[in-house]
Amino acid sequence: MAKRKLKKFAEVSSFHNCFFLSFEQSKGEGLPLKGKWNKEFFKNDHPIVLELGCGKGEYTVGLAKRYPDKNFIGVDIKGNRIWTGAKEAVVNTMNNVAFVRTRIDFIEACFDKNEISEIWITFPDPQPQKTRERKRLTNMMFINRYRNILKSSGTVNLKTDNEPFYDYTREVIKENNLVELDATNDLYANVGLRDEALTNIKTYYEKLFSEKGFKICYLKFKI
Repeated sequence: MAKRKLKKFAEVSSFHNCFFLSFEQSKGEGLPLKGKWNKEFFKNDHPIVLELGCGKGEYTVGLAKRYPDKNFIGVDIKGNRIWTGAKEAVVNTMNNVAFVRTRIDFIEACFDKNEISEIWITFPDPQPQKTRERKRLTNMMFINRYRNILKSSGTVNLKTDNEPFYDYTREVIKENNLVELDATNDLYANVGLRDEALTNIKTYYEKLFSEKGFKICYLKFKI
């Protein structure tokens, strides 16, 4: 298992669609592509969509297949996870997909002001302990970071199997006068007129939790 991880880690480092931001870079000049993603990597002016904590990149790649008129970037700290989505994108010559290996804490060192159109947060660790609330990806510390890279019309999407985390995020939205655009604590029972990608693209964790009978919550808001 360790050898497989090392092999994937090495291969990810060689992929043209994968980039790494170190702690030192995050405190200095940042990622060289910051503010230049459209011009220097994607070579178009299409909207850029982020998947934070992308894991294997199921949403990043799944959305990229459905929306060739948009660019998608998955962000995760684990290179061996990113390998799956990055490899698929390389094999299928998907020019609207990239991945960044770094901590989400450093997101402002990867992207410039108004560079991002939309953010997806798919099945993050809910950090249920009160003492770890600051690590939740929808607390205001992180939301303010997202605000600094999102366009004024930009939106954030959250999918989670953890209803307390869903409720917590709704409270954050309410308490900080953010704009809730859509919310359901049982997505598959209330699909309605929502984008088909919400139910037809499933991450590893979504499949796992759904099979165990957990309800999937969905929330969309504007910062």
